[in-house]
Parts: sequence; structure tokens; C-alpha cells
Amino acid sequence: MPTTATIDGTRIAYQVRGEGQPLVLLAGQSNNHTWWDPVLADFQEHQLITLDWRGTGDSDKPDEVYTTRGFAQDVTAVLDDLGLRTAHIYGTSMGGRVAQWLAVDAPERVDKLVLGCTSPGAAHGYERSQEIRKALANPAKTDSVLLELMYTPAWLKNHPGPYYVLGDKTMPSYAKGRHLVASNKHDAWDHLPEIQAPTLVLHGTDDVFSPVANAQLLARRIPNARAELIEGARHAYFHEFREIASPAVLAFLAAAEDRP
Repeated sequence: MPTTATIDGTRIAYQVRGEGQPLVLLAGQSNNHTWWDPVLADFQEHQLITLDWRGTGDSDKPDEVYTTRGFAQDVTAVLDDLGLRTAHIYGTSMGGRVAQWLAVDAPERVDKLVLGCTSPGAAHGYERSQEIRKALANPAKTDSVLLELMYTPAWLKNHPGPYYVLGDKTMPSYAKGRHLVASNKHDAWDHLPEIQAPTLVLHGTDDVFSPVANAQLLARRIPNARAELIEGARHAYFHEFREIASPAVLAFLAAAEDRP
């Protein structure tokens, strides 16, 4: 597995699959590249690039402050190592927060931007309820609570797993804490109007983990952005509702490739 060094010397592991227009897939908080495994086949017409966030997978796990803006610099380091000038960026959950900073700080590197089940940050966005926060804080119930937030009961009944969105079980506890703080402190609100990339915002209508109201908030705040809601979907819309979500993303990216 290739790795690259970031500006602070941290080694970031990344994965490359296939050929075509590069598409970078950014996973959620405390997850590694396997977050995307169930839907990689949907995007096989692209060169797919995934990575393990610092603190996860085969990347280094420094015990220091992590930020979503810093994670975006790690993504840029991967693009540099691959010699890619531009790529499409598709980030979900915390990955969507990271993608916002990438589009703000390195606009010349982002062709088209897809933001899934994410928000501009707590200061201006809609946050999950205290009830959900308390439920997630119970280690004995974290996985069961997450599954209910990610998928509908009907889907869970017919899909016993494995599940790829429950976090990297190999992460040190300090790294999980660093990820949580990084995501919680995300605030790109003032800079969202600077985003130049055409932007698609995707969200499930039944998402209470990152409330669906965030979708229209982002679409109004980012120039040349539009929101598309997936009826009945929860936080892992990209997996359970892949037959709707993946074609929507592919159509959006194909339109970008038609631009002069």
C-alpha cells in the first residue's frame, strides 16, 4: 500500500484503483478507506482514490491535535504524490467537512465537489440531539445505536453485515478522541461562499445523525451548488440507497467532464 508524507511528516496510506477521471472518496469520522468498500464497484469508470485518515488504518497515528482543515492538507499530499493536478472530490459525513476545506484552500485541485450527509459545522449548522449524543456515549451500545442511525430497520433486517461504517476498530482510543474533536470543531461557514467548484449536496431525508436541514443550508451558502435529497434514507444513504445515490453522483461528475 503506497504512503506519502504530509507537511508535518505524518505518513498517510492511500489506495488507487482503476483508470479514468480521478475521484477521491473521503470517509467519515474514525473510519478508514473500507467505509467505501460496498460501493466502489459503482464508480469503476473512474480512477478511485481512497485514504486512511491519520489515526486510522495504515496511516500514522500521532497523538496531537487533528483538524478537518489539516485532514484536507493530507488529501492534498496524496494528490501531490500521485502527480494529480485536479480530481473530483466526494466526501461523506466528516469527509464532507474535510472536502469543504479542500475546495476552499485548494480550489485549483477540485474539479467537482460532492458533499454527502454533512454540515458546515456546529456554529451555523444543525446538530444531532443530546439524546443521540448520550446514546453514542455508552460504549456497550455504540454500534447498535450507530446502525440505527445509519440504516433503516427494514434494510438491517435483510442485511446482517458486515458493516463498514462503524469505525476503525484498530484505532487507538486517543485517536478516536482526536477525530471527535476535529469533527466537532469544524466551522467552514465564513469560507463556504469562496468555493468555486460546482457542488452537489446529497442527504437522506431521515438522517438525524447529521440532520437533513444541513443540506439546503450548504446548498444556499455555496455558489453554484444544489441539494438532492434521498427519500427515506438515513446517514449511510450512499450504501443502502446506492441505486439512487451512485447514479446521481455519476451523472453530476459526467456533466463536469463535458465542460470545455
